[in-house]
Amino acid sequence: MIVNKTVILVFFIILKFTLHWFLIAPGFDLHRDEYLHLDQAKHLAWGFESVPPFTSWISFIILKAGSPVWLIKFFPALFGALTMLVVWKTIELLKGNLFALVLGAIAVTLSVILRMNILYQPNSFDILCWTALYYYITRYINDGNSSWLYYAACVFGIGFLNKYNIIFLVAGLVPALLITELRKIFLNRNLYFAIATGLLIISPNLIWQYQNNFPVIGHMQELTDTQLVNVNRMDFIKEQLLFFTGSIFIILAAFISFFIYPEFKKYRILFYSYIFTIFLFIYFKGKGYYAIGLYPIFLAFGSVYLERLLQHKPFYYLRIVMLFITTGLSVPLLMFAFPLYTPEKTALRAPMYKKLGMLKWEDGNEHALPQDFADMLGWKELAAKTDNVFTSIKGDENTLVLCDNYGQAGAINFYSKQNLQAVSFNADYINWFDFSRTYNKIILVKENEDPDPMREEEKKYFKNIITKGKVENKLARESGTTIFLLDSPTTQINEILKEEIINRKKNK
Repeated sequence: MIVNKTVILVFFIILKFTLHWFLIAPGFDLHRDEYLHLDQAKHLAWGFESVPPFTSWISFIILKAGSPVWLIKFFPALFGALTMLVVWKTIELLKGNLFALVLGAIAVTLSVILRMNILYQPNSFDILCWTALYYYITRYINDGNSSWLYYAACVFGIGFLNKYNIIFLVAGLVPALLITELRKIFLNRNLYFAIATGLLIISPNLIWQYQNNFPVIGHMQELTDTQLVNVNRMDFIKEQLLFFTGSIFIILAAFISFFIYPEFKKYRILFYSYIFTIFLFIYFKGKGYYAIGLYPIFLAFGSVYLERLLQHKPFYYLRIVMLFITTGLSVPLLMFAFPLYTPEKTALRAPMYKKLGMLKWEDGNEHALPQDFADMLGWKELAAKTDNVFTSIKGDENTLVLCDNYGQAGAINFYSKQNLQAVSFNADYINWFDFSRTYNKIILVKENEDPDPMREEEKKYFKNIITKGKVENKLARESGTTIFLLDSPTTQINEILKEEIINRKKNK
């Protein structure tokens, strides 16, 4: 049986990686966020404007390997496979057998986690860290060995260096401890040594934040003003139900088991932690996907509990039914959550996406494609047209490519055949201007909704402003993005740029 379990685990891991080869149709580029994370590898630091440093370390590995797309996609898939492995090990810890293991593996594989794992973002590793931290808490509850507290602290520390979102897990866990018998953990000196270990791990990022005037605060304020303000709390709750459509009954079974199944009552803190954390997200109007890391651990508990309920012959065959239900109900996820079709065919499915609320973007408006899909279009076109402008003017190292947003800059840097290194006043790029060069021309990339289409602001400093091209892809979020050439400056370009950077940072 041990051999069979191992073979089945290997099967699910192979299935996991195989699925990722087919989930993105030809015609889609990388996602806007992926370009930023990849560019961070060229500017390693203990922190960035929007995220901690962990993803940049992975990006550095990718960069040294030549930045192949398959490797970019490999890492989020790997973190997803490891999340499944942690759920598998939790089921084994709870003495679940083959049915529970298979049910849990299917539930993790065919859930929103699969969707998260198609993009190279901190989210996949964030979910893994949440799951692993809960796993070590479960192990501590199971045997009282204080070493698990140190493991949990290390996971928190690494998770913090990946994404600050994990703070919500701890914020929900503390009150859950206080209202259960596990409050006695606060008398365990190892808890405080473990906390010190976690603080030691995150301290380089905290020092970096202090030295840079805590840019995370400015980023969070910007996020609140531009995105979270459009978040509807009821939509957040609805999304929680959609994330694990095929396995929601497993999660509900886990919740029930904490109160009626004697062996699981000691783990009830996990349920209370879930409630506190969800309320925190609702209160702060967090995006729905912020909470995904809460659920994998409950897939483990629910799978084991259902296995115990159906262990006798009259109900034994219901196990097969459950496996089919979990798989069958997850099919819509595959049909709608992934860009399985070409962009043009995907656009024809707009009415169905609208019914699911997937056409509403973070600006609060509805568009032709789901936002993540639109964010994967137009980038190669933009980079190629920027390259053409650079070639046509016989650009050199004194020609600056200046973009409106981080997606434009990152995409140009990734796809450019001219080795262009575009920058922007947006996100981390504001810190990456190279002022060792004296710029005499600017290739300016401006969004389609720019409030100054006639470039009145730039006319103060340049004699010649020429429109050189635009993104024509109507389905791209960057559709209409225009490329300008700013030539014959009337003043020092470098000084203008430095002043603008100072003003932008001051306004933050």
